[in-house]
Amino acid sequence: MTTQAPPSNLLPLNPEQLARLQAATTDFTPTQLAWVSGYFWGVLNQQSGAAAAVPAPAAEVPTITLISASQTGNARRVAEALRDDLLAAKLNVKLVNAGDYKFKQIAAEKLLVVVTSTQGEGEPPEEAVALHKFLFSKKAPKLDGTAFAVFGLGDTSYEFFCQSGKDFDSKMAELGAERLLDRVDADVEYQAAAAEWRARVVEVLKARAPVAAPAQLSASGAVNDIHTSPYTKEAPLTATLSVNQKITGRDSEKDVRHIEIDLGDSGLRYQPGDALGVWYQNDPQLVKELVELLWLKGDEPVTVEGKTLPLAEALQWHFELTVNTATIVENYATLTRSESLLPLVGDKAQLQQYAAATPIVDMVRFSPAQLDAEALIGLLRPLTPRLYSIASSQAEVESEVHVTVGVVRYDIEGRARAGGASSFLADRVEEDGEVRVFIEHNDNFRLPANPETPVIMIGPGTGIAPFRAFMQQRAADGAPGKNWLFFGNPHFTEDFLYQVEWQSYVKEGLLTRIDLAWSRDQQQKIYVQDKLREQGAELWRWINDGAHIYVCGDANRMAKDVEQTLLEVIAEYGAMDAEAADEFLSELRVERRYQRDVY
Repeated sequence: MTTQAPPSNLLPLNPEQLARLQAATTDFTPTQLAWVSGYFWGVLNQQSGAAAAVPAPAAEVPTITLISASQTGNARRVAEALRDDLLAAKLNVKLVNAGDYKFKQIAAEKLLVVVTSTQGEGEPPEEAVALHKFLFSKKAPKLDGTAFAVFGLGDTSYEFFCQSGKDFDSKMAELGAERLLDRVDADVEYQAAAAEWRARVVEVLKARAPVAAPAQLSASGAVNDIHTSPYTKEAPLTATLSVNQKITGRDSEKDVRHIEIDLGDSGLRYQPGDALGVWYQNDPQLVKELVELLWLKGDEPVTVEGKTLPLAEALQWHFELTVNTATIVENYATLTRSESLLPLVGDKAQLQQYAAATPIVDMVRFSPAQLDAEALIGLLRPLTPRLYSIASSQAEVESEVHVTVGVVRYDIEGRARAGGASSFLADRVEEDGEVRVFIEHNDNFRLPANPETPVIMIGPGTGIAPFRAFMQQRAADGAPGKNWLFFGNPHFTEDFLYQVEWQSYVKEGLLTRIDLAWSRDQQQKIYVQDKLREQGAELWRWINDGAHIYVCGDANRMAKDVEQTLLEVIAEYGAMDAEAADEFLSELRVERRYQRDVY
């Protein structure tokens, strides 16, 4: 492009300088010219003694702080999409993982946006526990100068739907912050709600934060920005299941599988602590049973994401059939006018209880009705992938990924039922069969950067999975740090997962200590928290020596019991009262010395 020079008496350049400038910029686009303008402004203001008749524009443009509090990656994806939207609108934005956020600076925030999921019984995601606790403590500051917005992600099949988002929203308002727009609580199918909310947030913030000039525009703090892969949740890798081995005994009440998946030459990378996302298909027999109960054939055309599919195919590949919800029960009752279910309508507790005890297919069996195919599809939720803690390190297994799968099996009035993903991997994918996978990175569950740091691992049941990966990595690194494992399950002879491997690590000296809790091998039940309490003095010595503590497994009972025991050990052997012990453990969490992968 060409530019028309202003009158020469207004130029600070001589003709030769002007000619060089025009020659250098002759093919620049308007955006590039604007950037160059900002660049030279920055150079000018960095020179010592440079006059600044006009204040630096950057100081006038407030930064929007965007906090991502994610458990399974969905909140992170929403936050990253919002960051991109804000940058496209030429707004300054800082995206930060809740676990990395220096929460004591929250009172200084002018514009704050929180995207959070919920885990367990209405608890914040693991990386946001410290921030949540701080805001609900006596130390929380007034937020009179802060304006905020909250987007909550949840699952209506759980009682405390989006509770974490509700907590952050109500507490910040209580502390005096201004609500920019109403909180949104999104269910499993969150994408449309998120897109609409992001557009509203951008419009509101454009009115509150002046658009930055190109030289002022900045973004920082990308979440998981070191991880790039062509394979994602939306575009998974089609890999090969190479090993499916039952690792519980013949008489065990549990069916636990060691699954190995060959990633081929995909180049897909992961780290110990990451999770494997698995897209599964529903059992064709379950689909057939449901279709027949509704007096349908399975070949009826239905529309799924703009495509027309036969009903049976849609049910097998696209809809959740193994998890019922209160909303599904209520809608089915209303739609069918079922005499047995209508009394539950409006009673949230009763609906939750019924949904938890009764799979969708059995709800239809117990309360039969005739629905057309589109009505059935309208009741159901989209199928979502399941996440499994990775049980291997690529330092040892290279182009493979291993997971430890507890197969969900139960009976409803004599009819065998099973979990969707776990039975898919255990029963329906043959060896060398295809499985669609992706990596869900988890930077909140990582080995210490210093290989000399001691590690305490607490993982009963399938919670042992990531610690197998940890040990493979520590072995490959030649890490000299001590390692201590607490593991538990019902029976020693039937349920000691990866027994030979752990015994080998002990023999080699890599595993310094191992404490085992078998809950059904004696009259009095013994759990991992009992072993922690029993070893309290030594546990406290390890903590004082800088050990990192890791917990993996059940969120609702085990993780809570383990945390309570840790607090008791800290209080007793650290000579602290309950409040000081709680503060101590919270500080360990902030320092990433106490990390949990719970579900």
